[in-house]
Amino acid sequence: MGIVLRGQGKGDGSEENIFWVTMADLLLGLAIVFITLFVLAMTGFSQQSIQQQKVQMEVSERISGELKKENIFIDVDKMTGDLKISDVELFELNSYVLSPKGKKLLDKLAPIYVNSIFADKELAEQIQYIIIQGHTDSQMFAGVTSKDEQFLRNMDLSLKRAQAVADYIFKTNYDKKYAEQFRKIVVVQGKSYNEPVLVNGIEDFDKSRRVELKLQVKNWDVSTALGLQR
Repeated sequence: MGIVLRGQGKGDGSEENIFWVTMADLLLGLAIVFITLFVLAMTGFSQQSIQQQKVQMEVSERISGELKKENIFIDVDKMTGDLKISDVELFELNSYVLSPKGKKLLDKLAPIYVNSIFADKELAEQIQYIIIQGHTDSQMFAGVTSKDEQFLRNMDLSLKRAQAVADYIFKTNYDKKYAEQFRKIVVVQGKSYNEPVLVNGIEDFDKSRRVELKLQVKNWDVSTALGLQR
């Protein structure tokens, strides 16, 4: 019986087969990487929301507890840790000058707020910004007929009020060992009447005129999920 040996020459297609097997493996590997990145991204964003909410709620609880001890009753959002202070508690009528009542309030409130945020190092490291934000209502100034001028007048007032609060907070008796950290993350903003407080769909002018102290938590992105950030 004769034995036929099959050669492995150029014509048998083996090199071509190896090429396609290698290419298929490469594409499969890329697909796996892509899917993994996608899942991590989605998981990351989900974890970001959870982590942000957790940090804000913990800070809110800390601040609320300390304020109650001092009999300071300010609107504190228990989900975000944001504080809302009415303009009548802080300023002279139609002014951005802090009233004696406003200074007295900030003398008590500011140290509690700043110290509560920075006392827990792990929590403090999660805070991207502390935003001091001024807001007005949408009522027209006397003699102003242009909507643009009305908006800009309110922008100027809201920014000056936020700046007045920020200036005074630095003069209060908060723990100065946190001063450098505080300076790095504090932001002052004026919002004019862009974010009114609505009650039953109608603007509440009294509540719209306010200064807010807001926390912005650091982002948690895909590179964090992949462990690429330290």
